Amino acid sequence: MTKADIVDIVSHATGLTKVDTEAVIDGFIATISNSLQRGKRIEFRGFGSFSLKVRKPKKARNPGTGEEIRLPERIVPVFKPSKILKDSIKVDNITSSRK
Repeated sequence: MTKADIVDIVSHATGLTKVDTEAVIDGFIATISNSLQRGKRIEFRGFGSFSLKVRKPKKARNPGTGEEIRLPERIVPVFKPSKILKDSIKVDNITSSRK
């Protein structure tokens, strides 16, 4: 599913124009991005939370050359789904939609 698909679905469900819906979705994404850049955690009860995680430095390999490289410590955004979201996702639905 793409952003355009989400805009279509939300636009149809709310009665907003696609332009207005896209502006709302862009604002939503920008708010989450800006909050993460400031180091804040974002929580949507019943859906999940966005936060930052520190990844330790490590050794890795360039798959093309086999050369060993060192990856520095870095901060990455992570999403943790809520228990409600996890429980609502049925394995049978996912398996049948991939066929």
